[in-house]
Amino acid sequence: MVKRYAALLACGILCVSGSAAQAHPHVWVSMRSDIVFTDDGLIKGVNLEWVFDDNYTQMALDGLDTDGDGVYSQTELDPLTKENINSLKDYDYFTVIRGGGKKLEIGEVTEFGQIWSNERLSLHFHVPLKAPLDPRKDEFMVKVYDPDFFIAMDYSADDPVSVIGAIPASCKLNVKPVPTDAELEQTRLMLSTKGKDWKPETEEDFGAMFAQPVAIACGA
Repeated sequence: MVKRYAALLACGILCVSGSAAQAHPHVWVSMRSDIVFTDDGLIKGVNLEWVFDDNYTQMALDGLDTDGDGVYSQTELDPLTKENINSLKDYDYFTVIRGGGKKLEIGEVTEFGQIWSNERLSLHFHVPLKAPLDPRKDEFMVKVYDPDFFIAMDYSADDPVSVIGAIPASCKLNVKPVPTDAELEQTRLMLSTKGKDWKPETEEDFGAMFAQPVAIACGA
């Protein structure tokens, strides 16, 4: 049962056929993130928190209340949490980080946890960069999304993104606007005219065209 529902987090590529223009979400996530800086002003990674919708939460929790007390303890949630993280590893945790426009390598997630609160599951984890980025040299950008839109991932309205650590004085956080419905529709129509082997000129995948970017840019 644990594997069945943990796999929902990483089966967009496996479960959905066709392009992102044809895909529809089956799981909804409200998320927030932190851009994490080192003491010397380098970006070392991103903290993510995903709060899952009611339907996914109910399915994922089925059979996990082993002591029957109506509460899901850390011990009861641990197998699901570890399976979630292990499954997401094959898809880079649905996290794409770029420096100066180039995709950066991320490391393995080792800091993670999950809680059950207000009838929802909330998964949190830290995605580390293999090599810290100096945003004063290269603009930083991160997008968090399911490339096949099996999972809809949207930033929460309240405090969606923040900074942790020593951000350089010349640098600013920029949470770029969500694409409008008209822009999304235009993108869908454009994708519907492309063949299955077409790829965006930016070397991004289909899902990236719908994702909300978060950037750190620095002045002189």
